[in-house]
Amino acid sequence: MALDSKIPEGPLADKWTNHKNKINLVNPANKRNIDVIVVGTGLAGGSAAATLAELGYNVKAFCFQDSPRRAHSIAAQGGINAAKNYQGDGDSTYRLFYDTVKGGDYRSREANVYRLAEVSTNIIDQCVAQGVPFAREYGGLLDNRSFGGVLVSRTFYAAGQTGQQLLLGAYSAMNRQIGRGKIKMYNRHEMLDVVIVDGKARGIIARDLVSGKIERHSAHAVVLGTGGYGNVFYLSTNAMGSNVTAAWKAHKRGAFFANPCYTQIHPTCIPVSGDHQSKLTLMSESLRNDGRIWVPKKLEDAEAIRAGKLKPTKIAEEDRDYYLERRYPAFGNLVPRDVASRAAKERCDAGYGVNATGEAVYLDFADAFMRYGREQALVKGLDVNDDVLVKKLGQEVVRTKYGNLFQMYEKIVDENPYETPMMIYPAVHYTMGGVWVDYNLMTTIPGCYAIGEANFSDHGANRLGASALMQGLADGYFVLPYTIGDYLADDIRTGPIPTDTKEFDEAEKSVRDNINHLINNKGKHPVDYFHKRLGKIMWNKCGMSRNAEDLKSAIDEIAELRAEFWKDVMIPGSADEYNEELAKAGRVADFLELGELFAKDALQREESAGGHFREEYQTPEGEAKRRKEFQYVSAWEYKGEPKDAVLHKEELVYENIEVKERSYK
Repeated sequence: MALDSKIPEGPLADKWTNHKNKINLVNPANKRNIDVIVVGTGLAGGSAAATLAELGYNVKAFCFQDSPRRAHSIAAQGGINAAKNYQGDGDSTYRLFYDTVKGGDYRSREANVYRLAEVSTNIIDQCVAQGVPFAREYGGLLDNRSFGGVLVSRTFYAAGQTGQQLLLGAYSAMNRQIGRGKIKMYNRHEMLDVVIVDGKARGIIARDLVSGKIERHSAHAVVLGTGGYGNVFYLSTNAMGSNVTAAWKAHKRGAFFANPCYTQIHPTCIPVSGDHQSKLTLMSESLRNDGRIWVPKKLEDAEAIRAGKLKPTKIAEEDRDYYLERRYPAFGNLVPRDVASRAAKERCDAGYGVNATGEAVYLDFADAFMRYGREQALVKGLDVNDDVLVKKLGQEVVRTKYGNLFQMYEKIVDENPYETPMMIYPAVHYTMGGVWVDYNLMTTIPGCYAIGEANFSDHGANRLGASALMQGLADGYFVLPYTIGDYLADDIRTGPIPTDTKEFDEAEKSVRDNINHLINNKGKHPVDYFHKRLGKIMWNKCGMSRNAEDLKSAIDEIAELRAEFWKDVMIPGSADEYNEELAKAGRVADFLELGELFAKDALQREESAGGHFREEYQTPEGEAKRRKEFQYVSAWEYKGEPKDAVLHKEELVYENIEVKERSYK
């Protein structure tokens, strides 16, 4: 298949490496002389570190958590995609490739996505060999379920904690290499700058978060597996420590930042309950396999529910609006995330929301209880007409599949989801944008790589469910460890990279100056005061729907907020101790720069595509309306201030897929 991606002349053209290039794999005997830094030890970073060490490289791995096991990958619930076709429903490598490109609204790079689909099957074999306890059918074969945007069952899962089990597999592989001395692990360390020597990434400046010590670390290449930037919205399903700092520091050193406005709003999250919250909680998309989403058909019923005068279980079936099934009969409740999120917002904006704030819809499992219960009653020879018994049997089946999710919901909301429908609403969950990379996953800085959610490469304008784990492990286990050899082949005789050079001096001085400014600022407001204000600007003006007027306003407001932050932020304590408020301040400072570039990118992209929905560009039915002239990757070059960033375009050429309007009806 001709999968070369074409790209115009310019800075990006010099960095592009297509899949036909020969990879100069480094001789195993020489790898012991080569050092690689891996920043971030979630699924992407952890699997990359373990595999690079297995191949013979000397790896230094960094994470800001107290253990790689606490990486946010652990929060992934629903599953991981792979084109195994175990269900015999017509799945294939090409179909996974097509679904992913279509799901991303034709804004992803064709070659990268095809490679992702090709290696997806290897991931499952690798993880099973590690002992990951994927769910199995009665006969012992691996089980699958469906996720949004597809009509096949290709998602492998481990109850509602797939990310945790996969991360433990990668962590075990890392621990083996730590024991062999091939990985040196730096827990509680945060990367604060990339060091460029003779135009190449040759190390990082890191801060020991426990002692406050600033450290220099050198290597022949630097790999960023630091996740996404959803916390720019303040409220998101990300862990509270998740940040953009490592990627942003690379951007400020020359790495282009691609498609920052492409953010995924996940349709099934526990709704916001008040201003006191510091994060939101995801309810896995896998729940849409069996749960039906609805709101009352009558406004008076919705108003009565919000007032606490009517319970959802008292609303008759004919008075319920299963709006996804009504609007998208082919895919129903399993439409892609961007489509489901906008549909929920439309219903709530129209006055049909069902919680006190009016921003929630129902996810109801009553039909699933009865469907599974009748099947179990037949299998066990029990009375299928006994509704109480049938419901109980069905609840046990659902408890087996989603029990930990139902338990989590009950603990947070204090309602029993087995007896009353769940309430859900969209929330920021994932970022498709990230550091620009070529086919080998190298950024525009030679020797600096970005993998997993930290890069932009595979999901276009919208990620399909269960594809984040697939990309993270594909990059870490099967792509980066081999493509990096093409670059490192030239460093066999380079020898150790010294840290007593002017480049390291300059980078460390920059980090220290930044920290000293923050700690000595003596302002009036804590970091969260500014972060919350940034989050409200982002959600209200750069959230599920956007328009030119709001985006222009957001750019100005964020710039003003950033200036106020540097003038008025207050950080207690000192720099040479454990100081979480200082670490948080550095991360929010980077969010305040990213937020402006985010809005600038959204403003220049005058179309609607996937998670980027411009109100001016929609079909008469309210669906996203793409424009041919925006069929490119926006790659932004740092020029001192977000407002001065320079746009470079990587044109997206599709040779194996027909580009057309997405339809899930």
